[in-house]
Amino acid sequence: MATEAAVGTADPAHARIPDTEAGGTVILLNGTSSSGKTSIAWELVDILDGTWFHVPVDAFHAMRCNREIPDEDLQAEIDRTAKGFHRAVAGMAAGGNSLVVDYPLSRRWRLLDLLDLLVPEDTVLVGVRCPLAELERREIARGDRQLGLAAMQYGEVHSHGLHDLDVDTGLRSPRECALRIRDFLPDRPRPTAFETLRRTLRKPD
Repeated sequence: MATEAAVGTADPAHARIPDTEAGGTVILLNGTSSSGKTSIAWELVDILDGTWFHVPVDAFHAMRCNREIPDEDLQAEIDRTAKGFHRAVAGMAAGGNSLVVDYPLSRRWRLLDLLDLLVPEDTVLVGVRCPLAELERREIARGDRQLGLAAMQYGEVHSHGLHDLDVDTGLRSPRECALRIRDFLPDRPRPTAFETLRRTLRKPD
């Protein structure tokens, strides 16, 4: 894949910062581990018009070196990665890129931080739901997830209540869920979930 335009089409001085006409749209898929977020994201980038990036938080964790992290330091390490991930997502969107973000809002501060960083009218918050018994079955079948992680996240990821749209991977395939999201985008109502949540959760001191 090309990462640089041909010399003849680039700025001769290679010094002018390109203009950004508008920020990108962020589709934030919020659900527990094994709920199907990644499978929906793959389907979305295949069926949405234009250029979209799939941005999963797991890709950021995978960039970390293989050095063992002491148990007492692990949560701080995860939190630092999450904060950086939030800012990378916001930066990509501010540069005019549209993103499908695959991320569990399993701690309330994650949502609060994103409410401060993302443009609320350009953010589509999708609740990815699945029955707990099915999540536990998927964890065992996958074999690459911490057993019990979905149950631990289950009561947290949707505890803020409001989403723009909810899909249930226990009832519909990833493709069907992606089609519902795609069809929702053109006429999505205002205020968005992020606009409402910013107003209610991020009130000025």
